Amino acid sequence: MQVKQQLFRRYDGNPILVPGQWSHTVTAAFNAGAVNFEGETLLLVRVEDRSGISHLSVARSSDGYTNWRIEPEPSFQMDPGRYEEAWGIEDPRITQCGDEYMVVYTGYSRGGPLVRLASTRDFRTFERRSTLMPPDDKDAALFPCQFDGRWALLHRPSSSMGVKGKVGAHIWLSWSPDLRHWGDNTILVHARQGGWWDANKIGLGPPPLLTDYGWLILYHGVRTTVAGSIYRLGIAMLDRNNPGLILVRGNEWVFGPESEYERSGDVPDVVFPCGWILEADRRTVRLYYGAADTTVCVATGDLEEIIGYLYRHCICGHLHEPGECCPVAAREYVDLTGNC
Repeated sequence: MQVKQQLFRRYDGNPILVPGQWSHTVTAAFNAGAVNFEGETLLLVRVEDRSGISHLSVARSSDGYTNWRIEPEPSFQMDPGRYEEAWGIEDPRITQCGDEYMVVYTGYSRGGPLVRLASTRDFRTFERRSTLMPPDDKDAALFPCQFDGRWALLHRPSSSMGVKGKVGAHIWLSWSPDLRHWGDNTILVHARQGGWWDANKIGLGPPPLLTDYGWLILYHGVRTTVAGSIYRLGIAMLDRNNPGLILVRGNEWVFGPESEYERSGDVPDVVFPCGWILEADRRTVRLYYGAADTTVCVATGDLEEIIGYLYRHCICGHLHEPGECCPVAAREYVDLTGNC
């Protein structure tokens, strides 16, 4: 029997961060943004205490796997005087832009989740910039560069209409000249319909990763079953110069909850990455993800294997050479059945 290819391999020492490692009372530590900073791996971890409200906490490691040093106090807390953050801040994605680090995070407002932006140079002080998207919106990240003088944001507005309404929750692309005023909003990656692993509701994982073939994105799909939801991960490639163009999109999920720490916790059957790091060899990818909304874990993959797999497992059902553009993946919304 042929063994299925495992693109991301779990670290044997998972989970790498658990609530008991914090110096104060913590019930969950998960969904961490990730970046190389001052020669170390830095994680900006979503931390929930017994109030049920989340803040962000910095953890550092010299190897990205062990000996984590956690800041004794919260690194970035909600501002209770702000409507946009009245019920906490969650799920950061970090993008380095020059000597600044842009942190796009979910602010949980009294009107629902929305997309917020803060910046930092040292991960000790954070400057709140603005609200990028109003409720209901989340799962957002910036690209690290401008395209024809404009910034690009991937994000996921939530539709209030149910599955039977067939509106769905899709990944959108929006543009801004100044990181404050946003427009030209378009759906980029559609949630499929039917029984697919990524039907009805999807959302961005970590920020886009630039490769030789374009921007690699990792996104989650939510499969609803009678026993609850299952969060799994899939991949797609965007054009390097025009991120509004999907070159290829994978047909299958590539990583899902299997281990006990992913299947049991505050929210079972969830793997939810907010950060990944490409190592100095330009091939090894470290994926940092929340497991069951309770702990932080890491898995590694080979970038060339990931890209090769993507082009061999497109939604159209045909093989592609790396760099090709699939006409099915690139077209505007159709009923994506996997057939050309």
